[in-house]
Formats: sequence, C-alpha cells, structure tokens
Amino acid sequence: MSRTFHLPGNTLALLQNGTHYFPQLCADIDAAQHSIYLETYIFAADETGRMVSRALQRAAARHVAVHLLLDGFGSSGLPQAWVDELRMSGVEVQWFRPERGVLRLRRHRLRRLHRKLACIDGEIAYVGGINIVNDIPDEQDFDRPRLDYGVRVQGRVAHEVQEAMHHLWATLRWASLRRRVSSLRERLHRTEKHAAAVQLLLRDNLGHRRDIERAYLQAIAMAQHEIVIANAYFLPGRAFRQALKEAAQREVRVVLLLQGRVEYRLQHFATLALYGQLLKAGVEIHEYSDSYLHAKVGVVDGAWATVGSSNLDPFSLLLAREANLVVRDAAFAAALRRSLWYEISAHARRIEPAHWQALPLWQRLALKLAYGLVRALLGITGYARQRHDF
Repeated sequence: MSRTFHLPGNTLALLQNGTHYFPQLCADIDAAQHSIYLETYIFAADETGRMVSRALQRAAARHVAVHLLLDGFGSSGLPQAWVDELRMSGVEVQWFRPERGVLRLRRHRLRRLHRKLACIDGEIAYVGGINIVNDIPDEQDFDRPRLDYGVRVQGRVAHEVQEAMHHLWATLRWASLRRRVSSLRERLHRTEKHAAAVQLLLRDNLGHRRDIERAYLQAIAMAQHEIVIANAYFLPGRAFRQALKEAAQREVRVVLLLQGRVEYRLQHFATLALYGQLLKAGVEIHEYSDSYLHAKVGVVDGAWATVGSSNLDPFSLLLAREANLVVRDAAFAAALRRSLWYEISAHARRIEPAHWQALPLWQRLALKLAYGLVRALLGITGYARQRHDF
C-alpha cells in the first residue's frame, strides 16, 4: 500500500511494510545530492541490510555526506566487517550507547535509540516503525511480513526531522570527545504547540519526556466515534488505560490490534494481564497472528492519525528516544484506518470477554505475576518512583 496525500506545507506517502518502504527509501538515497541522515534501532546483516548499505555506499561515492546512527543494543549483531566496509566507503557511522560487557539493569543502559528516521537533503524524510531488517523473519515459517508502517514526507516536517537528527548526531559527537554544552536543553528541537496538520513528536529524556503519550491522551479524550490503535508492545500506564476505558464508557468504539504471537514472553504475558479490565470496560481486543505485529499507529474519529516508532509500553514511554508523526487529515487517516480494518478482519482474531472470563485461576495469577515482574524491573531502574501510574 502506498498513497500520496497533499497537506498544507507537506506531502505524505503512507507506506505499509518493507515491500513499499525499502525500494522507495533506496531510490531517494540514490537521488541524494548533499546529505543523508539515517537512524535505526536494528540494522540487520541480511538482504535488506545489504540493499540499504549498498545504497548508502553509492551515495558516499558521489560525495554525499552520509550519516548512519545505530543503537548499540538493537544493532549489536551487525558484524564489524559491515561497519568497516561502510566507513571505508565514506559513510560516517556512530553508535548510540554501544554495549560493552554484560547488560545491567541500570537506567542509562536501558535508554535506547528506538527512532526509525531518515532524511535526504533536508527535503525528504521518513518517520515510522520499520527497522532495517527483512520483512519476514528468517527464523520463522511465516508467509506474511511483519505488519508495520512508515511515512515518507516532503516539506516543512522534513526540515524538522533533519534538525532533530543533526542535533542528536552533533550531541553524540561532542559526547565522544568528552565535551558538554551547557545550553543542551535550550537547543533541543521544540515541538510546535499549535495543531499543525502534520506534526513531528519526539520523545527524549530531557525536554520531551511525554510528548507522544500526551498526544495520544488528548486525541483519546476528544474522541467521539472510534479509536483504532495497533501496537506491537502494549503495556500502557493507568492513566492511558483509564482514558481508553472512559472513551468506551461514553460509547466510543475502542479497538486494539495487539500482538498475537509470543515474541518476548514476559512482556507478552504482562500485556495479557490487562485484558480483563479493558474487555470489561467495553474495549475490543483483536490479536494479530499471521505474522509478528510491529506497527505503532493509531486513528481517532477518522481524522487524527499517528505513525511512528513508539510502543505504548514503559520502555518506549519512559526510556527510549522515539519519533512519531501526528497527521490531522481525513484522507490520510481514512487510508490508515482502511488498512488496519483490513488486517483486523482478515488476519486477526477477536478476544471475547466470555472466553477471557473463563480462564482458570492459576492462569490469571501467572499473568498477574508477569505484570508484577515488569513493574519490578521498572523499580530497579528507578522509574517506579518517578511515575506511579504503571
């Protein structure tokens, strides 16, 4: 799926899965004339990684300034030979919090670069949840790719994306040289306060801790007819859950498309512990099981939409650097809504309240234990004291 939408100051293309995303991204990289910034959580040593790597190397050979920023945990499996090849070709590579030794449960070690952003010549940008990795996991017998979305944007927001990416790149370079800038907070990219048709929202641990979460909460509070949210790792805090329940109680149709396949056991079972209260309040829950769900998107009243990298769990909402687009446009929201409803009707199963209530007591207790363990992990990092709604 790929459709183009013309909004004031921006042109957007909604891209579903890597089938549409990666060929377009590589075509834009091949057309770059001045600069390329690319940030990703996972850069895999597979066919997709090779395709993007070669496009970046071709750009560097044309004397385009190419900047690649990789998360030190998510991309830790990228062979050093790949990194050396990129650097030898002229691509500048930096690591966000490179991992050394055993990962300890300390707050700063859990702060990851989870954004999936790209910017070409400051004119074209990509925002979404798609990592640089094959659509269909090699280790699984899936016929369908991960369900995921990205947005290609030209116009004003592309300049904002480049500003945000350039700032983080420069900040990390200063850090590697043991320098600090006293005005760091003041120099952070600022989110626009007015309701622009297309808005870039960033989440960091300084000036924008809750921007993405607040945008969701505001849209949910204003909803009158329908809320559709697809989220790979859904474990929001009490305030978010309460907002969804209150929307359902005022007869807004609230629909969640969640992960049906077990990918990370503890987090999956902790999410299941929330089903009972949500179903009781009238929230619909559908589980996507044809492949892995990796989407982080939402549509409210067919007029407000968001596509990005932020999950609705404590790790995205409290720890990681994230980036989402909010789009206030009926045509764009309708296209995303149609795609989500197709996936719900064709590739998901609805969880019925009666079936959930019939779960044996031991199973309910096991799910509560998983939820308690996630809360305990937050306590170890110190975030349980900072935020009490999880």
